[in-house]
Amino acid sequence: MKSKTFASFLLLFASLSIKAQLKPIAYSDGSQKLNGVFVASGETSAAKPGILILSAWMGIQDHEKQVAAELSKMGYHVFIADIFGEGNYPKNPSEAGKQAGHYKNNPKDYQRRIQLALDQLVKAGANPDNIVAIGYCFGGTGVLEMARSNMKVKGVASFHGGLGKDKSRPNGAISAKVLILHGADDNFVPKNEIEAFQQEMRDGKADWQMNYYADAVHAFTEKSAGSDKSKGVAYNEKADKRSWEALKVMLDETLKK
Repeated sequence: MKSKTFASFLLLFASLSIKAQLKPIAYSDGSQKLNGVFVASGETSAAKPGILILSAWMGIQDHEKQVAAELSKMGYHVFIADIFGEGNYPKNPSEAGKQAGHYKNNPKDYQRRIQLALDQLVKAGANPDNIVAIGYCFGGTGVLEMARSNMKVKGVASFHGGLGKDKSRPNGAISAKVLILHGADDNFVPKNEIEAFQQEMRDGKADWQMNYYADAVHAFTEKSAGSDKSKGVAYNEKADKRSWEALKVMLDETLKK
């Protein structure tokens, strides 16, 4: 009993420690209020390398905050974007699907919201010439939109994200490095979408890499997804750890400290 109590205390302490590092940042898209989260690098010098995080379809959750806190310990300024805006945060998967669907079907809206968040990261002290973006699920689709529109980032990393775009959109040059971290058994991303994405990278002469993780389905980094693969979403500890190590390699290659 004592060990369980101590473990609970450690979890509470870790949660409070993370919250203490988080700085809410209010910004706007016209009349729409947006609520992002900034976590500063542990070092005090300005113009640190920056990382923009794009959340999964439920918006900013504990998972993104924990990732931001961990990245800040590694020497990066980190900003978590608010794509949906105050008053539009999903309460359930059905609402999340509608919100995410709007931005997937209207990529210019998605790109605009992402650019506003990128601007906030720079305002908070990140070096504008030394930034990488990472995204989870819906956010993984978002970082690819950053690469497609040639936003000012040196690289993007997509964790179990959607890879497709409307077929009417031409394939263009891709200047940012692209890292795709993908569950080998993710049925949410069909084979033809993967093939089209890979051709897009070839056409764009991108510096790209796609890692497949065995026995992993959608949302494999999300502990809250549970362990039942039959639902199509499930946490996979090996895939989570290995994809994180792949991200760190990319950051070391891409960002200057």
